[in-house]
Amino acid sequence: MTRRTHAALAAALAATLTLGLGACRNDKSDDGDASAAGSSRAPGAASGSIVGGTPVKGGTLTVLSNQDFAHLDPARNWTMPNMDFGIRLLYRTLVTFKAEPGAAGSEIVPDLATDLGRSSDGGRTWSFTLKEGVKYEDGTPIKSADIKYNVERSFAPDLTGGPDYAQQYLAGGENYKGPLNGEHLASIETPDDRTIVFHLKRPVAEFSYTATLPTFAPVPQSRDKGTQYDLRPFSSGPYKIETYDRGKQLVLVRNSNWDQSTDPVRKAYPDRIVVVQGLKAGQVDDRIIASEGADASAVEWMNLRPESIAKVLPKPDVRSRLIAEQQGCTDMLYPNTSKAPFDDPKVREALMYAVDREGQVTAYGGPAMADVATSYLPPALTGGTRQDTLKIAPTGDPEKARQLLKEAGKTDLKVSLTVSSGDKTRAEALQQSLGKVGIQVTITTADPSVYYDTIGDTKSAPDLAILGWCPDYPSGATFLPLVFDGRNIKEKGNQGNVEQFRDQATSDRIDQINAMSDVTEANKAWMRLSEDLLKKAPTVPLLWQRRPLLAGTNVAGAFGHPAWTGQWDFATIGLKDPSKSKG
Repeated sequence: MTRRTHAALAAALAATLTLGLGACRNDKSDDGDASAAGSSRAPGAASGSIVGGTPVKGGTLTVLSNQDFAHLDPARNWTMPNMDFGIRLLYRTLVTFKAEPGAAGSEIVPDLATDLGRSSDGGRTWSFTLKEGVKYEDGTPIKSADIKYNVERSFAPDLTGGPDYAQQYLAGGENYKGPLNGEHLASIETPDDRTIVFHLKRPVAEFSYTATLPTFAPVPQSRDKGTQYDLRPFSSGPYKIETYDRGKQLVLVRNSNWDQSTDPVRKAYPDRIVVVQGLKAGQVDDRIIASEGADASAVEWMNLRPESIAKVLPKPDVRSRLIAEQQGCTDMLYPNTSKAPFDDPKVREALMYAVDREGQVTAYGGPAMADVATSYLPPALTGGTRQDTLKIAPTGDPEKARQLLKEAGKTDLKVSLTVSSGDKTRAEALQQSLGKVGIQVTITTADPSVYYDTIGDTKSAPDLAILGWCPDYPSGATFLPLVFDGRNIKEKGNQGNVEQFRDQATSDRIDQINAMSDVTEANKAWMRLSEDLLKKAPTVPLLWQRRPLLAGTNVAGAFGHPAWTGQWDFATIGLKDPSKSKG
């Protein structure tokens, strides 16, 4: 369809969604009373409610998806919502997030550990004690050495793509290449099978939050298969892998050696979880809307398509199965700053003014599905307020962009843009807005399962890419350093600083903020740094999205979790009537 037709459709759908989901409005002030009397909202639409009531144990939950997992290996799993799936179902971490909707879900609780960790040496040393009786799927005990081993694996050059907080924080890790050659990190001590001690380069007041990441899940050395571990992680969680045919189907069954008495977070209601992959997104929407047979016991993995919204909202019974939680992430356009033309700050500044961000909102489905992003840090990291330092109109400022390009001596540019296949409409909207200022864009799409690896290869990275960054926990420390510190750039598996931005002043300021012991003052400093970075234009903020997801009529205990960008919390999801499920 033409962009004009799409814009009209999106506007109509957005208006309908705003009426149907009171909490999904385009609230510019961010301080309205979302709980005002008379508001109408679907379960989970930023309301903290749950779809389907309390589940009954048993049956088969089906997950319908258009894609394979990027990684399930806990040393490599660092994309949303893959972390949610792995952490809630296949492996446990030292600490985890509560299984509750809304703000409560951002609170952390002990998981494998008995507490949230104990700090000493001014926050440079953190100790954890494992609970008694925690076991793997074969009944063998989980040991502190297994967590040490997985943290060490995260340093291995072949195991790309995972969280790199260990590399940033652990003392003596600068030249470490992982445990596969027999070397181990002295900064991780395991004095006995239940104790693990981390020695850090600097104080980290929020290290307990870091321990929620899959890096801090156990992997026994005897089970490690290098890159092949992705296909069959050894379970410490409530489920284990029965079969996995990549890109087609993953089947999980109960781990009989998981003991719920050691794990109050995960409820493990279904007997089986079947993930059906390789489906068309619109096909998934239609199947769950109809909710027939096994699809009544299904949820969708990817977002509801914008064109499917009109099939959902007019039907109260279907609308009641929709959630649309805020994702808490910032979608950005990443220019490759390591080479021409975007190594020139003037050209990047022009890009900042050239982009029609309102057009991006329209391409994503309208203002009820996303808001224009005006800063790098999302409102969740700025106290609920929206930073808007540059005051650029949502539709951009083509005249200023052309002037900046003229000053840079680059008025006729040809660049490449690589996007995940689901973002083609957004890429075309970018192509149109950049074309107005003389930047010709060639679009390439990549399958979602390989997209991050594709753009994360620094030697073959495109000129432009679209992706979002989501904080791993509520702190600017999990956003700005990962995206803008040049020291975090990797040749392969480059996950955060995809734009390859290197700026010494930024790195120095990051070090200064990281050294602050007062978390409140540090958060203020992160906000100021975000404003300063906008003037250097390493990336262009585009959208703050919601995650609209639909559940089948037999699904219960379903809500979007704030820590994993509004994806279903697989710790608590299940079925109303297990006897009606199939598969």
